[in-house]
Amino acid sequence: MPITADQTQAQTTTPVDLGAIFISLELSKSTWLVTALSPGSEKMSRHTVTGGDIASLFSCFDALRQKAQRRKERLYPLVVIQEAGLDGFWLGRMLSKEAWIESHIVEAASIAMPRRHRRAKTDRIDGETLIRALMAWKRGEPRACSMVKLLSPEEDDNRRIGRERKTLIAERVFHVNRIKGLLFTQGIRDYQPVNRDRRQRLDELRTGDGRPLSKHLKAEICRELDRLELLLTQIKAVEVERDALIVQETPETPKEATALLGIKGIGPEFATILYTEGLFRHFDNRRQIASYAGLAPSPWQSGNVNREQGVSKAGNPRLRATMVKLAWLWLRHQPKSTLTLWFKERIARNAGRLKTPMIVALARKLLVALWKYVSSGVVIEGAIMKNA
Repeated sequence: MPITADQTQAQTTTPVDLGAIFISLELSKSTWLVTALSPGSEKMSRHTVTGGDIASLFSCFDALRQKAQRRKERLYPLVVIQEAGLDGFWLGRMLSKEAWIESHIVEAASIAMPRRHRRAKTDRIDGETLIRALMAWKRGEPRACSMVKLLSPEEDDNRRIGRERKTLIAERVFHVNRIKGLLFTQGIRDYQPVNRDRRQRLDELRTGDGRPLSKHLKAEICRELDRLELLLTQIKAVEVERDALIVQETPETPKEATALLGIKGIGPEFATILYTEGLFRHFDNRRQIASYAGLAPSPWQSGNVNREQGVSKAGNPRLRATMVKLAWLWLRHQPKSTLTLWFKERIARNAGRLKTPMIVALARKLLVALWKYVSSGVVIEGAIMKNA
């Protein structure tokens, strides 16, 4: 009986001349692996560049172009692909400055991979997979992979405000819980570190058995308060920058953010996140914006099986979490809106059950409604405006 040998993923490539040199970049901290497929060649070539060495990378590109020119007597452009990762967008922006380079950044999770439990994974295999996905995408197969939109430096920088504030808030919670935990072990339950009289209250505290705080414990709590006060100062500074971007009406203030602030129940923080994390982008339809937020449904249909797996959660996590919070607040601040009435009718139909999946559905509908409002001026039916 003939025995079939295991086939690796590193197979020869069908020579297809699409009028360009296809290159994939596998980026790591120490080295960059450059995988290239040139016209007229049946095999992919690999080159190693020191991580972050742009001069060596462009020298490698020039060598590939010169080699292809000697083979085909034509100077080909480059089509480069890399995964969205730790390096961010700076390399993509630098490559896009060159007229002979077409740079793309791909979402790694969108590339089809073998479903074996134990599959081989190396930079060599990943580089070849990226090139195959890029060639399929260039041939006009839109579902071969999903390319990430290259943000401008200004758009990327505007997102820093909301993200930094979220990080600072998490650090504040950590220090507050640390202080409360230290005092709880001594029988003190009513101390609030975020109050303005925290220093004065600390001197007046007595343990559960009537003793003043011990010397080293009090010193540790004072150092925690020092870090907490620094965080409170930084949070205020970030909020001032946020208000300068969104709240204060200046020629630089985006009209989309101003429109969001006009709706009752949406404050500066929600308006900042909604705009900087999603609504500043262009979307062709409601499915695109729901998918970007990770609120699109994930059906499982095969044969007689037809069930819903829930939302995909494959989009922007900050935008998705904000929309779920806003959906709960929408029920309180917009009780007569069409969306709120739809939610209450669905809950009543299910005898008060399924509130969690229904609030996620409301978040998706609300995001689409807000997108239509800021992009096309379509008023949300029944919504209360602040200036009304």
